[in-house]
Amino acid sequence: MTLKPDDLANPGRRRLLIAGAFAVSALNQLACTALAEPTPSASPTPWAPLRQIDAGDLSIGYADFGPSDGPPVILLHGWPYDIHSFVDVVPRLTAAGRRVIVPYLRGYGTTRFLAGDTVRNGQQAALAVDVINLMDALGLAKAVIAGFDWGARTADIVAALWPERCTALVSVSGYLIGSPQANQEPLAPEAELSWWYQFYFATERGRLGYERNLRDFTRLIWRTASPQWQFSEATFARSAQAFDNPDHVALVVHNYRWRLGTAAGEARYDAIESRLAQFPVIGVPTITMEGDANGAPHAQPTAYRARFSGPYAHRLITGGIGHNLPQEAPDAFAQAVLDVTGLP
Repeated sequence: MTLKPDDLANPGRRRLLIAGAFAVSALNQLACTALAEPTPSASPTPWAPLRQIDAGDLSIGYADFGPSDGPPVILLHGWPYDIHSFVDVVPRLTAAGRRVIVPYLRGYGTTRFLAGDTVRNGQQAALAVDVINLMDALGLAKAVIAGFDWGARTADIVAALWPERCTALVSVSGYLIGSPQANQEPLAPEAELSWWYQFYFATERGRLGYERNLRDFTRLIWRTASPQWQFSEATFARSAQAFDNPDHVALVVHNYRWRLGTAAGEARYDAIESRLAQFPVIGVPTITMEGDANGAPHAQPTAYRARFSGPYAHRLITGGIGHNLPQEAPDAFAQAVLDVTGLP
């Protein structure tokens, strides 16, 4: 990329060039890693037939396993992943007598908006309300809620604002509640670089690029977020189908634009967001987790320890475990779900 003197003197032009450099760097990495495609392994574990249920704005697609009268557990996936992140977690939980519910988040899989004119809103409050609506529709008074990435943030919010609905919490990467106001504070340059896709999505070029290159983009994120995870092409293809949801691109782009304050949320969530902007303390029993090879942006456990006031433990999972911890270390994740209700 050649810079002209006028480019450097123009702040707006300079910001665009920097954002473009992030994108070019990421695409270069994609071109290199495409030569090292993981060798497909045996066919991944099959998944059970999905169910659909109307809940709030959505018809939510979900899987439901284990005894109907077992202690309920809700598992929440992140971006860009899907319910198959928990495919090897579920059998361990049902063997222990748990009822396990794994929903597709809005914009993924078979989850659909009931009305065509509903705002395709990806803000954090909307996703949390989806979980409460799902629990109401299923008749669940409370459940252990566990997740990673977007799913961990959503679980954190339910635990913080509706503790009476959350028996206990398992949250990969800890306390992820944020606000557009807090996100106006710039990070160190190296930290900003790791959020390259957030800046990319802030542009129309980024939205179009994500839409046109959805699977290549997702494969890049999987590899950078979990650099030691040797997933097969069959495993990737199974999850990638979830991104064919007609609202997926709009929801993902809105989520990241809302975080940066470049897209508005909905007024009906303003009261919830005002509470979340105060970073409420979580009092339910909690286990936070981290993989020792997480390549995605994440805070150190000491940075969020004070956000948890109830029974608490943090577990570092070693062995090259990346961002998709439930799929990369299902035994450790399932054990945390089983242990969390018994924390002293």
